[in-house]
Amino acid sequence: MPRFLSMIRIDEQNATVQQPSPEFEERMGALFKEITEAGVMVDTAGLAPTSEGTRLTWSDGNLSSIDGPFAEGKEVVGGYAIIQTKDKAEALEWTRRFLEVHDSYMTVTAELRQIAEA
Repeated sequence: MPRFLSMIRIDEQNATVQQPSPEFEERMGALFKEITEAGVMVDTAGLAPTSEGTRLTWSDGNLSSIDGPFAEGKEVVGGYAIIQTKDKAEALEWTRRFLEVHDSYMTVTAELRQIAEA
């Protein structure tokens, strides 16, 4: 069964400081329980802000690094999920359901990519 990486993209510079509603927390908990019991969820987590990150680049035989935040990127990966489904259609359905759990004031994008397996 193919695995997919869902990268959860957020606008870190304009992210709302408003706390998620208790209903959001309940909906997300129920979805995570369902997706785990269905055997689909492999791993998921939120990521620390880019201000705590470091970007390493290999170019022309040289290694360089820069500490965050990374001003050139408005939209950043704020979390991820690795899911294993029977096909891309099922992966898209779970990802759609994940996005629809969010409160209406939230702006969240999920980029879904199949993991290349050998």
